[in-house]
Amino acid sequence: MALDLGVLLPAYLTIVVTIFIAELTDKDALLLLALATKMKPWTAFAAGSTAFTITSAIIVTIGYFLTKVVPIFWVRLAGGIFMIGYAIWDYSQSGVKEEKEEENRLLNQTKKKTALSIFFGAVSLLILLDLAGDATEVITIVFVARFSNVLLVFLGAVTALVAASALETILGGRLKKILSPKRLRIFSLLVFLAIGSVIILTTVF
Repeated sequence: MALDLGVLLPAYLTIVVTIFIAELTDKDALLLLALATKMKPWTAFAAGSTAFTITSAIIVTIGYFLTKVVPIFWVRLAGGIFMIGYAIWDYSQSGVKEEKEEENRLLNQTKKKTALSIFFGAVSLLILLDLAGDATEVITIVFVARFSNVLLVFLGAVTALVAASALETILGGRLKKILSPKRLRIFSLLVFLAIGSVIILTTVF
């Protein structure tokens, strides 16, 4: 039992810390930050936690079946390459104004609606953003390939994403000021380059 904990705990902490950091730089994090300034913090937190639990279950399942079809080596290698490519692509984008306009449009839809409809609307938006493809989902699939334990990866991903949701909703606008678009892009670039490089190095060597 002690041996199992000695193996599982470091793996679990690796998953939690990596996905937590990556989530703070993702596009759905920006939407959750904005939602936290437009609705009650508990509503935003509940919406984020619900959405991320659902998407984590979906992505872990996809990762499980993917590793049954594609050799694990190639899943991990492709994941690392994607992370580096995603970092460079995301940093090169200059559509901050367009993203802000879209964010405002989505937030305006929450006005004059009941708390329940706002909650489900926020959940739906976050799920759509996640399943549209982002870095945390790729990392989750890579972790499924790396650790071959879907339950461990699922629990680690949910823990990280719920913790990130809590931080984003508690700090709200204050965190958004700290993570300005320019700082966010630089931080995102460094994080994803580091994660992608580590994934490739630990896969090849």
